[in-house]
Amino acid sequence: MTTDEISDPQNLDMWLEIDGHRYQNGNTRTMIFGVDELVAYVSRYMTLLPGDIISTGTPPGVGLGLDPQVWLQPGNVMRLSIAGLGVQEQQVVAAT
Repeated sequence: MTTDEISDPQNLDMWLEIDGHRYQNGNTRTMIFGVDELVAYVSRYMTLLPGDIISTGTPPGVGLGLDPQVWLQPGNVMRLSIAGLGVQEQQVVAAT
């Protein structure tokens, strides 16, 4: 995205759902390292091109920290979104 599309990448709401249940809500303002710092760091080691994704982790609410713990299972549908960037959806499949 360009700055005319998203003026402040350090203030974007994000969420994650599994089978329609929302487990995580967050905002990029709580990231340990800012977007600008991450882009600068990664750029030292590789050329970033339009469409490249830098995986940064997730907001609070991961399954390990729940009681009981929740783990992805084959057939689960995971949906995630960052405001202004859209929604991704994946279905979990068993390893072969």
